[in-house]
Amino acid sequence: MANNKEKLFTDFPPVSTAEWKEKVIADLKGADFDKKLVWKTNEGFNVQPMYRSENLEGINIETLPGEFPYVRGTKSDNKWLVRQDIAVENIADANAKALDVLNKGVDSLGFSIPADLVSAENLATLLKGILPECVELNFSTCLCKTAELTKLLTNYFKSENVDLKKACGSIAFDPFKKPLIKGKVFEGNIWDAYKEVLDAGKELEGYRVIAVNPVYFNNAGAFIYEELAYAMAWGNDIIANLTEQGMDACEVAGDIKFNFGVSGNYFMEIAKFRAARLLWATIVKQYTEHACAQKIKVHASTSEWNKTIYDAYVNLLRTQTESMAATLGGVDSLTVLPFDKTYKTPDDFSERIARNQQLLLKEESHFDKVADPSAGSYYIENLTISLAEQAWNLFLEIEEKGGFYTAVANGEIQNAVNAAGKSRREAIAKRREILLGTNQFPNFTEKVLDKIEDGKSCKCGCNCQPTIEKLDFTRGANDFEQLRLATEKSSHRPKAFMLTIGNLAMRLARAQFSCNFFACAGYEVIDNLGFETVEAGVEAAQKANADVIVLCSSDDEYAELAPAAYKAINGKQLFVVAGAPACMDDLKAVGIENFIHVRVNVLETLKDFNNKLIK
Repeated sequence: MANNKEKLFTDFPPVSTAEWKEKVIADLKGADFDKKLVWKTNEGFNVQPMYRSENLEGINIETLPGEFPYVRGTKSDNKWLVRQDIAVENIADANAKALDVLNKGVDSLGFSIPADLVSAENLATLLKGILPECVELNFSTCLCKTAELTKLLTNYFKSENVDLKKACGSIAFDPFKKPLIKGKVFEGNIWDAYKEVLDAGKELEGYRVIAVNPVYFNNAGAFIYEELAYAMAWGNDIIANLTEQGMDACEVAGDIKFNFGVSGNYFMEIAKFRAARLLWATIVKQYTEHACAQKIKVHASTSEWNKTIYDAYVNLLRTQTESMAATLGGVDSLTVLPFDKTYKTPDDFSERIARNQQLLLKEESHFDKVADPSAGSYYIENLTISLAEQAWNLFLEIEEKGGFYTAVANGEIQNAVNAAGKSRREAIAKRREILLGTNQFPNFTEKVLDKIEDGKSCKCGCNCQPTIEKLDFTRGANDFEQLRLATEKSSHRPKAFMLTIGNLAMRLARAQFSCNFFACAGYEVIDNLGFETVEAGVEAAQKANADVIVLCSSDDEYAELAPAAYKAINGKQLFVVAGAPACMDDLKAVGIENFIHVRVNVLETLKDFNNKLIK
């Protein structure tokens, strides 16, 4: 039987990479291989269209999960905790909600507690009926109350005879939140504040009391390598400064928890979490040989940057993709944000769906049964190393300039992230980055004004006046949403009429393109099967009270049809030609100004139409 297996593929001669590339180039019929097939990523490195075993040369794939440098995971399995975060407004209500969701598949809770509710009595009420040895508990509160909350939690556990060695969770102390989110300069010595919280949490062996939150960068639209590099620089700055003040590196590293975001770039996100383990282990090894300290602790939350108000159920597809990437990437816990968070306070239905998205991955897809299933993948292994190298180079740049603290204080990191977010929004405006249902294939008849809660469509971060640069949390869909909301709010909804004529295939394709184009601004679109003459089409459009008439035909026919249509319209409606024909300059000379095609800036073009049509 073994001999038969060995002979199984002897009839198929090996094919070299050069032969494969030669075949691909032949199929491209003269097109440039690199321009056509090589993906130029936002991360600063290129991705090839194919990878083979030879691409693994120089990459160490022999380590097992739980072995340094932990690329394949910090543990031998792929179990993660299903976390739900609860904003505490009423202590009793928050406790009731926590007990309820613990019976619905959740095994990790995150409590955000306002400063004025931090007290021993409230903490006892909040945790009543919850077993700290069985459930991961995570807390966040105002910076000035974090040390107090940590002490109160320790005392509460002791009073309830909780085994402190079995209780696990985190208390998110993060003094960098204020400058990054609010644009407020550091106050006092933050390293002394770190030491105070670390001292307060000494008895909570299973708790990590320092938060590193690269999720901020993710939600501001940072590129993946930036999120990774800034996370490493952030964590390293904490260890470096606290060890300089005499603290033990092993203790400090063991008290840090990383809270990443996870975006829809599926394979790149899997690689990000693998690269994070590699980089953090490499960094911490310079401070201590203690293996436990070198293992990164990672919580992930699905991204807010790419979520939308329109066609919001598409957010479920986005969060499912992100959940898969995070769990296959080996995170320790995961929060899936409800699909309706962009425009309202999530309700029971959306929260249940968010929980179940993780439970499906566990109970039906068995993602928790295999550790690092991407190991050995030519593509993902190369992505992991390329991403790690790119992030490492940026990390070194930050260190050379004085470290993370300095870079935040002078606004350098905020400026870089905001530039990335702006670049990505520009890509969305030009449809080089697609948000389904927003800048491509929108729901033509959807209206959302009635479902948006006050203040929920704005993601500005805070209302206070910043003194340094702060992160811009404008979502990728925001500009398109504001455009379409302006149409909804208007007393007049513009109509775009498709004047389809001539070549059947071209007129259908261009009508579909144009309908999608104008529907992105919420216009009513009127498609047609075709007209015999442009005069008949113009007459039908004017009878339908159209505001915009879009000529949809072939490039060859535009030279004759476009001037005729333009003349028949006689300035009564806006006239648009769908396409970029070779005769465009001649058409412009006649007076035709508006052309829509794949190379235009969709957002800016629609803004121009709105300025002319919406009062």
